[in-house]
Amino acid sequence: MPDTFPLCLALCQPDIPQNAGTMLRLCACLGLEAALIEPAAFPLTDRHFRRAGLDYLDQVMMRRHLSFRAFEQWRATNGRRLLLLSTHAATPYTAFAFQPGDIVMVGRESAGAPDEVHRAADARLRIPLRAGLRSLNVAVAAGMVLGEALRQIGGFPEGEVFDDAIGPAQG
Repeated sequence: MPDTFPLCLALCQPDIPQNAGTMLRLCACLGLEAALIEPAAFPLTDRHFRRAGLDYLDQVMMRRHLSFRAFEQWRATNGRRLLLLSTHAATPYTAFAFQPGDIVMVGRESAGAPDEVHRAADARLRIPLRAGLRSLNVAVAAGMVLGEALRQIGGFPEGEVFDDAIGPAQG
């Protein structure tokens, strides 16, 4: 388990730079570790990637893995659980008990995660949706599940408390 990061968000072969940048910005804001599993469908210096991440990308502890196999070697060495978000999973994320150090993984926006990732996952989780609707944007899904995981483990960062939208609370 990491010393300073309550959770890790892993992006498996992302193919939309704006979504990847958004998820890395989420990691920066919530104090989460990020793992980027290549190949990505865009250069990691892509301007859309940087635009979505704004100046937050410099605040992310991001590990790049050249392949899923390399990621799995790192994960095994560190003894961490892999939790895959999938529209094909049976377990709702709201019924799952998260633990500090868990890795929450999202697959490609266009194709999900490869079969080898499904086989390697310690748990596969889904977001319950209305009948007839397939999926959410991958960044929205990651935010929902990470929010629940952080709530369960008490892992939200300690920050300045604001009183409504008017500024820092007094007293």
